[in-house]
Amino acid sequence: MQLPIDVKAVIDEAMDIEGARTTPLSVSVYIDDSAPGDLIGHVRSAFASASAHTRVTIGYLDERPVAPFPGDDMAVLVAGLSERIGEQAAALRAAGVPVMVATTLPRLVESIAEAAGAPIPHGDVVAPEAPHGRLLGCGRDAQAVAVGAEADAAGDAAEPVLLDQRAAALLDRRMGEWIIDACRDKRLAFALAFPFVRRPLSVDAVNATAVQNAGVGLVVFIPGADLPIMTLNQAKMLLQIAAAYGEPLGKERVKELAAVVGGAFACRSVARQIVAFVPALGWAVKAAIGYAGTLAMGRAAIEYFEDGGNVSGLVGVVSAARDKVVDAAAAARTCL
Repeated sequence: MQLPIDVKAVIDEAMDIEGARTTPLSVSVYIDDSAPGDLIGHVRSAFASASAHTRVTIGYLDERPVAPFPGDDMAVLVAGLSERIGEQAAALRAAGVPVMVATTLPRLVESIAEAAGAPIPHGDVVAPEAPHGRLLGCGRDAQAVAVGAEADAAGDAAEPVLLDQRAAALLDRRMGEWIIDACRDKRLAFALAFPFVRRPLSVDAVNATAVQNAGVGLVVFIPGADLPIMTLNQAKMLLQIAAAYGEPLGKERVKELAAVVGGAFACRSVARQIVAFVPALGWAVKAAIGYAGTLAMGRAAIEYFEDGGNVSGLVGVVSAARDKVVDAAAAARTCL
């Protein structure tokens, strides 16, 4: 059976963190001066980069058509109530530059652009969710306040969304998700240059790997044949997560891979015991163990790196997450 991953390509990528770190990146941020001040400040801060290989240009929108900077990898429009946001975004897309429209006024921005005859693709509008019943922030326009109040009265959240800690984190997550989708060829370089991209890139790797390992459990019918595939997939995932946080591949990574192999054997051992009790559901058990075990290890690794951990301590974190899955599966066995 063909592996669902290119192992050599993944390892080469993980070892070439320095190559990704020195990859040139070019981002232009265009600010609509009617955008809420907290949004402007947050986006400017998020795209601040200390990398010598990353160029970030900040400018303000005016009546002139937007002309992309030569070599731009992406553009960000920080949107308020301008009627030209849709038009400006369309001009950048026509020039071949992916455009993110960041806003805390998503419904207003989309409706204004549509009314102006230049609708923005829904996937390009990036905003935090507005919690139900949120009180209005200090809106910069009477229209925003009026429409926000009407929306709140109708049961929807008010706009603009106040960028408190929760909303800011959600906006970061969605900006990161947009970047790894729109700039896939350079997504590791973006993660190393801009911290808010690291978690979304890692979560993407975890989710994809968990689904792959569930699929392996479903389709591999030769006893034991799924073990090396799942193990390599889990190793790949941890390499990708470590790379996203700038942790280089070295000899210490051998311990990490050994922990993954141990986790795979433990999970498979429990799966075999359960399958022995309910052989008709063996495919479902293997899929569930593969999915849950991979997800647990990946999430544990992300939280570890988010807290400032490095590769040397990852083995214990991953092992603990694996053990929880094994214990839960063993407990489920006693209920069958």
